[in-house]
Amino acid sequence: MIFNYKKKQAAQLKASFGKLKDESYNFELIEKYFRNNIHSESLQVLSDKTCTDLDFEELFMFLDRANSKPGQQYLYNKLREIPSDSKHLELDEELIYKLANDSDFRLEIQMELTKLDKREAYYISTLFQEVHLEQPKWFFVIRLLSFTSILSVLLLPFNSQLFFVLIGVFIINICFHLWNKKNLSTYSGSIPQLLSLKRVANNLFQHESLKKISPALNESIKIIDQLRNRMLIFKLESHIQGDMQVIFWSFMELIKILFLLEPLLLFGVLKCLDARREEIETVFSFVGRVDALISIASLREGEEAHCIPEICEENTRIIGDQIYHPLLIDCVVNHINVNDKSVLLTGSNMSGKTTFIRAIGINVITGLCINTCFAKSMVIPRTCIHSAIRISDDLMNDRSYYFEEVLTIKDMIDNAGKGTANLFLLDEIFKGTNTVERISAGKAVLSSLAKNENIVFVSTHDIELTDLLTDEYELYHFSEIVSDKSVDFDYKLKEGKLKNRNAIRILQINGYPDEVIQEAMSLAEELDRNKVLQS
Repeated sequence: MIFNYKKKQAAQLKASFGKLKDESYNFELIEKYFRNNIHSESLQVLSDKTCTDLDFEELFMFLDRANSKPGQQYLYNKLREIPSDSKHLELDEELIYKLANDSDFRLEIQMELTKLDKREAYYISTLFQEVHLEQPKWFFVIRLLSFTSILSVLLLPFNSQLFFVLIGVFIINICFHLWNKKNLSTYSGSIPQLLSLKRVANNLFQHESLKKISPALNESIKIIDQLRNRMLIFKLESHIQGDMQVIFWSFMELIKILFLLEPLLLFGVLKCLDARREEIETVFSFVGRVDALISIASLREGEEAHCIPEICEENTRIIGDQIYHPLLIDCVVNHINVNDKSVLLTGSNMSGKTTFIRAIGINVITGLCINTCFAKSMVIPRTCIHSAIRISDDLMNDRSYYFEEVLTIKDMIDNAGKGTANLFLLDEIFKGTNTVERISAGKAVLSSLAKNENIVFVSTHDIELTDLLTDEYELYHFSEIVSDKSVDFDYKLKEGKLKNRNAIRILQINGYPDEVIQEAMSLAEELDRNKVLQS
């Protein structure tokens, strides 16, 4: 029976390699490790704002092929941290290659990792990241009652009157036992899963190729193993099944009440865990990293159009050949070559400007974080990433769209002068204000952001900006083909600024009244004449 189950599971794992996962995502739990983590070694932690702008949750669901909950949490954290160097890349790529090409090895690893796919495994990280329950000041009463019970049982054969003392203590102990049940339930999922994590890590560590990830891991495993006997109470609590087990559990429950074993063991275990946070995190990171590497191997297997990027440590270049947005089906590919300049995009709505900017941001993130880009070839700098794409009013704090945009771009300006390379992604800068000030402020801000080692990708409908920023920005545009009854977009990036205007024509195609169209055209022609005269 067990053999057939394992055989079926192995077949499912083999068939799913390279394919998207079909499961629901609880990001509150997936993010738990990331939110509590100390990101001391990273170049940058991606902000929630940037993640919202780039549809990060949808991106993660596309990238995630992890087999365990710790692996999923580790991968999420990995994608939110821009690494400051490439020190792990060589080993990671060596293991990814082995996992992709040695199916027997990969399946053996995956079978181990699936032992950590229960929801409770999300809480393992709390054991080394969060503050544990502390003993109440009156905890000595529990020790005293436990000692009284032990003494009464030992002396009962010599003094039968102690039976009444034992009954009285037992009744009092029930209150403390029930009080502790809530404390016990807090850890009834995470601590049994820690035991599973230890076993999985120990089995994975038997493979010589995986030992390179953490050569001293065995020491951490041994230290956690020393706590195993004390933690068995949690394992018993989480595996009560069948009539005989219920009877045994009921008997054990009476023993635990009589001697107050649960509160004594719980707070004893928590004290030990508190002193072993580093070892637990070491084991967690080992398992998470192995699973993340399998996830990357599976992603590459399923995506034919991908590449390993060339990461420039000192050059501000972005070169993408046949780059595309991975979340779009049959996405049109484009080519971009930016060298010591920024990019100003023009084009009508729905022509592909914002999607292209997002594609750049996503590819830089995946290139730096998991060494994978969605393109034929890609050259990217090691850079921080900031965005102002999806901005809305903040009614709760009484902030308008424009004010929200002002604060977001001010943060960009502050980061631009910190001495690190930055990639700034902006969509229609200052569109929440009037034309004259939008163009004036836009030019000043975009010139400021493009200084030092920063690269800016910005879209705009203000053609005037193309003339004002030619020294600092390469000009590109997207365009559409307007026929008598339709508007067709090719989504191809073209060099130079947009020369054709089709907004009024699109209104006409969509059935706007003739008088509206005629007035709009007349006013457009008049404004163009005035502009020529002023120039």
